[in-house]
Amino acid sequence: MIASPRMLPPAPFDLAPTGTTLFGALLAASRRHGRGKPILEDVERNPLSYSKLIVGAFVIGGALARVTIRRETVGIVLPNVNGLVVTLMGLNAFGRTAALLNFTAGPKSLKAAVRAAQISMLITSRRFIETAKLDDVLAELAADEDANGTALRVVYLEDVRKSVSTADKIKGVVRAAFAKSVHARHAQAPDDPAIILFTSGTEGLPKGVVLSSRNLIANALQIAAHAKSALGPDDVVMNPLPMFHSFGLTAAALMPLYCGMKIVLYPSPLHYKQVPALIAATKASILFSTDTFLQGYARAAGENDLASVRVVVCGAERVKDATRTLWSRWRTQILEGYGATECSPVIACNLPHNNTPGTVGALLPGIEARLELVPGISEGGRLAVRGPNVMLGYMRADHPGVIEPPQWGWHDTGDIVAIDAQGLVTIKGRAKRFAKIGGEMVSLAAVETMLAELWPEANHVVVALPDARKGEQLVLVTDKADADKSVLQEWAKAEGFTELWVPKAILVVPQIPVLGSGKVDLPTTMELARRSRPLL
Repeated sequence: MIASPRMLPPAPFDLAPTGTTLFGALLAASRRHGRGKPILEDVERNPLSYSKLIVGAFVIGGALARVTIRRETVGIVLPNVNGLVVTLMGLNAFGRTAALLNFTAGPKSLKAAVRAAQISMLITSRRFIETAKLDDVLAELAADEDANGTALRVVYLEDVRKSVSTADKIKGVVRAAFAKSVHARHAQAPDDPAIILFTSGTEGLPKGVVLSSRNLIANALQIAAHAKSALGPDDVVMNPLPMFHSFGLTAAALMPLYCGMKIVLYPSPLHYKQVPALIAATKASILFSTDTFLQGYARAAGENDLASVRVVVCGAERVKDATRTLWSRWRTQILEGYGATECSPVIACNLPHNNTPGTVGALLPGIEARLELVPGISEGGRLAVRGPNVMLGYMRADHPGVIEPPQWGWHDTGDIVAIDAQGLVTIKGRAKRFAKIGGEMVSLAAVETMLAELWPEANHVVVALPDARKGEQLVLVTDKADADKSVLQEWAKAEGFTELWVPKAILVVPQIPVLGSGKVDLPTTMELARRSRPLL
């Protein structure tokens, strides 16, 4: 880092509406858009209005308040169903912190998350645990004791619902009638921890990312202000992205909830036939997704299944030209954005009237940026951001419950980006995804973009492995069955690409490993490449 980085001031953003809680913002949205408006629906196709959601939050939240204490962190393992949103809002209404656990992460990562956030109680569903075949994982978590010798307590939503009496339901209705004053007695402060999410653990054990109500509401409203020309209360949002991932939580759930857009939840983004069918049935006009999932939906969809989708907002990974081509048959606009869990998460996004493929659009209002020069990289710099959406801090398994705030409010994204004169952001790659070959810095993301030009129908990941002579060498991991190194070499030479960009070895795999969030599973991919070491 250098003493005088390039600074980009934030565009104006009104902070006044962020001075409440997640539940308080829900109450405000219900007054603004009408308590009777249907706002939430899942695969069971039983829509909830704002009014029913608020009553449900008071009923479930009241039941959970009897077995927890104020400011306690409560773990949640649930898919995208109405009950997840009701539970989140219920916990927030009564001043509890929700920790959303990535149930695809495996026991080791889940244990680290439970320790980091000091979770003593976990809410889940018997039906979900059975369907997702998580019995063994849950049993392993429940058997793990904390530093005080206390085992994790598992509470099932089915049992919570059975414990709710008629009197409890009446109390929920009465509380909803006086929601603002009732919530005020139990609420956290806007800057208290509201939700804890967890990093994917690609650089070690997962870290807890502690987000306040102000962080999350700010980002939801930043998205709405940035995209006001593209989104409106008449839109129907399809959200198949898991809410343990911040993109699925804030952009695809909280933002539409606060802006009066009906949300349709689906429990798994991997169901490539079912998601398009539900889009057709609900006439969803906005879809939040990742490039990997978009390819799957386009290939599995019936002729008219995706015809209602006007806009796709895509994040977590670069959008390939081949994906845009697949979706062109429905004339859908794909808007690529960029974010980080630590920023609640959205940092920048393209817009319909200024959609520039290859970039991730302009910074959202209220976000200040700083670019630090990186030795060996001539274009762009390492991005740090500051704004109302930047997290309270990290929690780690080796310092349970301790929040480590970002220094001076700045979050170092670890990404190398360039920002042009129009303010459009281009991602050059992760700082850790550059290889030094023969003294030259090579962006692995740039090599992947090159490969997508040659073989657009396939998925490619480039990793760097140590090399005694040149420092590092590139290995291409691809699902293209007939990928040929000689073809790649000849094409790269003809197109004028430097020889340094040509991977020294190719490893063909049936499928590129993907995380539950839709991102490429880089550690697993790296391990596959290491095992292929004889190819080098």
